Amino acid sequence: MIISTILKDSNYQLSLFNDHVAEFEKTIFEKTQKNGTAYYVKCLVREKDIKLTPEEIVRQLFLITLHKDYNYPYSRMQVEYGVHFGREVKRADIVIMDSIQPTVPYIVIEVKKPKEKDGKEQLKSYCNASGATMAIWSNGEITNYFHRKNPNYFEYIPDIPKAKQSLKDVLKEDFTIDDLIKKDILKTQKQSLKKIILDMENEVLANAGVDVFEEVFKLIFIKLFDELNATRNGGNLEFRNYGESDGELQQKMEALFNKAKKKWEGIFKNDEVLTLTPSHLAVCISSLQDVKLFNSNLDVIDDAFEYLVNKNSKGEKGQYFTPRYVIDMCVRMLQPQEHEYMIDTAAGSCGFPIHNVFEVWKNIYKDQGLEKSHLFTAEDKLPRALDYVKEKAFGIDFDPKTVRVARMLNIIAGDGHTNVLHMNSLDFERWDENAKDETWQDTYFEGWRRLKKLRAVKGENHRYNFDIVMANPPFAGDIKETRMIHRYDLGQKPNGKYQTKVGRDILFIERNIDMLKPGGRMAVVLPQGRFNNSSDKYIRDYIAEKCRILGVVGLHGNVFKPHTGTKTSVLLVQKWDKKLCPIREDYPIFFATMQKQSKDNSGDKIYLKDENGVNVLDDHDHLIVDHDLFNHDGKTQDGIAEAFLEFAKKEKLSFVGKP
Repeated sequence: MIISTILKDSNYQLSLFNDHVAEFEKTIFEKTQKNGTAYYVKCLVREKDIKLTPEEIVRQLFLITLHKDYNYPYSRMQVEYGVHFGREVKRADIVIMDSIQPTVPYIVIEVKKPKEKDGKEQLKSYCNASGATMAIWSNGEITNYFHRKNPNYFEYIPDIPKAKQSLKDVLKEDFTIDDLIKKDILKTQKQSLKKIILDMENEVLANAGVDVFEEVFKLIFIKLFDELNATRNGGNLEFRNYGESDGELQQKMEALFNKAKKKWEGIFKNDEVLTLTPSHLAVCISSLQDVKLFNSNLDVIDDAFEYLVNKNSKGEKGQYFTPRYVIDMCVRMLQPQEHEYMIDTAAGSCGFPIHNVFEVWKNIYKDQGLEKSHLFTAEDKLPRALDYVKEKAFGIDFDPKTVRVARMLNIIAGDGHTNVLHMNSLDFERWDENAKDETWQDTYFEGWRRLKKLRAVKGENHRYNFDIVMANPPFAGDIKETRMIHRYDLGQKPNGKYQTKVGRDILFIERNIDMLKPGGRMAVVLPQGRFNNSSDKYIRDYIAEKCRILGVVGLHGNVFKPHTGTKTSVLLVQKWDKKLCPIREDYPIFFATMQKQSKDNSGDKIYLKDENGVNVLDDHDHLIVDHDLFNHDGKTQDGIAEAFLEFAKKEKLSFVGKP
C-alpha cells in the first residue's frame, strides 16, 4: 500500500480514518521529480496537487471525514488558515468556517504527529485569536474535542456537531428555570445586575458602536420573556449559549426578540432588531445568562435601569430614579388597599406604581392564604390581583425613554396590563390633544380610557379622584410658559401677581393635590429647601390649607447620589375631607430623619453585612441595603415606617387600623 510506504518508520496510526483509508489511497498518484518519484494527491479544499507527507495524509483524511461523516462541504473548509497575533501570522491546519458568517472560523483543527501530545495550548491560542467556537486536536489515533466557553476555559466535549446541527444537539444539555435558580450569580456570587452591566459596558459595549441603553434594554426584555415562558410552560431556557456559533446565537436571539415583541406590544417597534455584532452579542449573553431577573418584586431590574436611564438622560433634567427602599417606605406608610386608585404623576420607571401593586398583591395573597414565592413576578396571577393592576394603578411621565422602561416593567409585572401614559402631567390642558394622535392612541388608548373614568368633572382634566398619589417630581428646571403658569394657584406670589417662572416641583405639588379626591393621601419627594426657605412659606401655607400634613421624613444626603447631592425630604399629607380627614387647626405632625446613609459618597449602595463582614441576603436571596427606613424581612430593626404607623394608629388616621 502506498500509504504504508509513506508512513513507514513514522509511527503514524490511522485508526480514526479506517472507513476512508482505502478510498483515499485510490486518489494518490506519482510525480517524477529530480530526486525521484514522489506521491501526490489533489487537495479537496485547495484544489491543487499537494505532496504527501505523513502529516498531510492525516490532514487529507480529516478533510474527507469532515465531509463524509459530518456533512461539511469542502467550500466551508480552509487549509493553512492564517491566524493573526499582532503582526505575526501563524497557520492553522484546518478551519471550518461558520455557516452564517462565512468569514468567521467555527472549528479549528490541529493535526499532530502520532506520538506528539503537545500542541493543545497552541490550538487554544488559535481558537481565541480567531473567535472559533470549537477546536479539535488529533494525531490520527487520539482525538480531543473542545468547546471554547471563554478565553480561559476550554471544556472537553464528546464530539463536534454535524453540518446541520449545533453544539447544543451534541451536548443535549438541559438548563431549566430550576437550574437557573440554583446557579443565579446574584445569589451565589452576591453580585448586582448593575455591576454586571458595568463590566459588560467596560469590556464590550463601550467599543461596540451602539446605544448601550437600547441594547441592554433589548437583552433584558428578551431574557425576561424567556424566564417567564420557562417558568409557566416548562422546558429549557433559550437565553443561553449552549455551544452555538456566534451567528447561530444571534439568529436564536432575534427569534426570541420577535416572540417577545409580539407578546408585549408597544415597547419596541415591529421592525427593531438587535444591532450588536454576533461576537459582542455572544459575550453579553454569557454575562447575563446565569442571572435570574424574575424574583419577588423586580428589584434586580430596577437596579440596572436606575443606572442606565440616569446615565443616559435623566440627570440633565433634575429627574432621578427614587431608590427602591425609599419607595417601599412610602408604600408601607400610606398603606394602599385593594379598592383604592393610585397614580404617580412623574413615574420614571414606575417604581411607585409597581411597588404599590406588589404591596396590594401581597395582601391579596395573604387574604387567600397563599405565600409569595421568589418567582412571584413570573407566575400566573390571581384574578383579583390582575383586576387591581389593570384598573387601579397608573403612571404618567414626559420622558419617552423612561416611559418605555416603565411600560415594560408594568406589562411584565402586571401580566400584560399597563396604565403608563406618555404625557406631560403639568400641561393637562393638552392631554386631549395627545389623545387625538393616531400613533399615540395605538399604544396608550386603553390606559387613557381608564384614566378618564377617574375625572372629578366629566370632560376636563384638571382634577381627578385618586385615593393615593406617590411621586418624585423633577427637582431642577423652571416652567416659563405663562399659559401653564396661569393655570396654577402656586403660579402666583402671595401678592397675587403671576410669576414669570416657577420651579417645576412647585407646580407638581399643586398638580398632585388636584389629582387626589377628598380624603386621599400623598407621598412626594421634595428638595429640603421647600420645608425651610422663608421665601417658600407661601407653598407650605398652600399645602396646609388643602391638606393635613401627616409627616416629613428627612432623607440622607447620599440617597440620590451620584446623580445629585440635593438634600431631600418625603412629605406625607392627607387631603381634607369631612368624613375621612376633618379639618383641624392644630394637630401633631410626624417628623423623622434618616440616620443611615444607605449609599457612600460615590453613590454606591452600602449593603448590610453580618458580624463576619459577609453580605446578608433577604428571604429571596437578594442583597439588603443598609438603611433605617423600615424592617427588611426581619433582618433589620424596625425603622421610620413602623414608627409612623404607630403614630398614625394613635392619631386614628383613616387608612390605618386601631393602635
